[in-house]
Amino acid sequence: MCGIVAALVSRNVVPILIGGLHQLEYRGYDSAGLACLTNHHIERVRAVGRVSELEASVGMLYAETGIAHTRWATHGAVTEDNAHPHLSQGSGLSVCVVHNGIIENHASLRAELQEAGYVFTSQTDTEVVAHLLHRERLRSESLVEAFARTRNALRGAFAIAAISDADPSRLVAARLGAPLVIGLGRDPDEAFVASDASALVSHTQQFIYLEDGDLVTMWREARSDPVSRVILNAQGIAVERDIVQSSLRSEDVELGPYAHYMQKEIAEQPGAVAATLEMVMGAHTLSPNLFGSEAEPLFMRVRHVLIVACGTSYHAGLVARYWLEAIAGVSCSVEIASEYRYRESVNQDHTLVVAISQSGETADTLAALEHARRRGLEDSLCICNVPESSLIRASKLKFLTRAGPEIGVASTKAFTTQLAALFLLTLTLAKCQGRLTDQQEADHIASLRHLPTALRAVLAEEASFAAWAARFVDKEHALFLGRGIHYPIALEGALKLKEISYIHAEAYAAGELKHGPLALVDARMPVIAVAPNDQLLEKLRSNLEEVRARGGQLFVVADHGSGFEGSDGVDVITLGDHAGPLSPILHVLPLQLLSYHVALARGHDVDKPRNLAKSVTVE
Repeated sequence: MCGIVAALVSRNVVPILIGGLHQLEYRGYDSAGLACLTNHHIERVRAVGRVSELEASVGMLYAETGIAHTRWATHGAVTEDNAHPHLSQGSGLSVCVVHNGIIENHASLRAELQEAGYVFTSQTDTEVVAHLLHRERLRSESLVEAFARTRNALRGAFAIAAISDADPSRLVAARLGAPLVIGLGRDPDEAFVASDASALVSHTQQFIYLEDGDLVTMWREARSDPVSRVILNAQGIAVERDIVQSSLRSEDVELGPYAHYMQKEIAEQPGAVAATLEMVMGAHTLSPNLFGSEAEPLFMRVRHVLIVACGTSYHAGLVARYWLEAIAGVSCSVEIASEYRYRESVNQDHTLVVAISQSGETADTLAALEHARRRGLEDSLCICNVPESSLIRASKLKFLTRAGPEIGVASTKAFTTQLAALFLLTLTLAKCQGRLTDQQEADHIASLRHLPTALRAVLAEEASFAAWAARFVDKEHALFLGRGIHYPIALEGALKLKEISYIHAEAYAAGELKHGPLALVDARMPVIAVAPNDQLLEKLRSNLEEVRARGGQLFVVADHGSGFEGSDGVDVITLGDHAGPLSPILHVLPLQLLSYHVALARGHDVDKPRNLAKSVTVE
């Protein structure tokens, strides 16, 4: 969601801030701004719309200390007054802050500050932070002391960075429940702070990931001096945090020859899945150590798996439920994280909690994991794409997908790599519980080795799905159908179409047609069916006849040998042979390609759909 970039350098900080904001555009935002310390004075520039509009407004501004932000509206409309940074002035002092997250007690703090004479010019919760910091700085000996008092008065989840004209060449920042990372400059007189390491990869590959409750102050005594830093934990004690050497490169977050990040990331799926499965590609057997040194005894006692996730990751969990119950013989429940964390559920003995998140910073998923732990479910595993994320640190066991940076808001390669990881989990659990023969294990490993090749074969059909897209340009509604393990794939296809094309799309288990959705079917409602050549094929065929009988237009994604043929009102694209339990990983690619080309044909911003954010770090 919102993005933070801050820097303390010995050159012009403005291009660094603007460049960092550009790298964070994928997170979703509606306005942007920056504030810089120049000649003991804070200069602030804000703009509604894209970072490019902010860039056009900064002119010849030069400074060496600054903070910047992209905002995704939560409190207050999309206006310049509500854009960050927020400024508080008076009594010869100015302070400026940027903030990600939600300040839950902002209403009571606003009333208190207004009574003290502070005037609010925005509808945001963030302005409370600025005024509170101003008041505390007037009462304190230093900015860091004032910032610590301010942090302690706030309730909620947040990441904050701040500057003050009374404290030149100094940055302060803190996090509680929202990510924040320090970047160590290649030169000792430079240091950075950001909500995402991708904002800083042009300047450093060395990062310090702040823990919850941490506060960092960074300063330089003179222009040529190295930057000093102190990290204080939630108790105010100075601590050292590990320096992490990141493998992220600037070219990893660049478009290259592709028109959009979504197109690039769809095309990267064979390589991303191969990288995720690298540890088993050359192996003859599966090791529980793939998930951590404690995995084997834990997996042997598992009797139930509870999956918590949001959005696309939730759909991955729904697919995994079929695998876990059919192959591993372990019962499984899948919960939307934002619902589970507020529900009084009944624990089952020997439960493994599996949390799935691309970013590892999804607020509801992190809270759901903590909720499960408070309820006595101590055994946890996360499946995540970001090694330094909060979710990785919060889980007992972990499996890193290796999708690489995913910039497009509509998740593609993160989903397929999550599925690959969940299939590995299924096989490993089955093996630990004595439900997987040596021959079955060998056959599954062989299928996994072939998976990247099969994915490339599906991508080779892109032109066919692009041709379908032309038939959707004037549609406002669509229906996706699937049966069994492919019903969650239909759900994911509907989500993709609505996310980026703004076509209202729903997904149903095909057997549910007669229980309501058939009433919607007519010649204006395209129906997209996932039709693998499996044991439910004939059942699905009967369901689709019901659509044809009502004049519905069918678009069928079938396997070789399924027997579907194109005719008036029926369009069919046939993929390769049925891939058995791995079929869902292949069948989701056509739905991604269709959504991409429909959005393109309708003239939408594919990578930055309206009203959505990539990393949902607030509730």
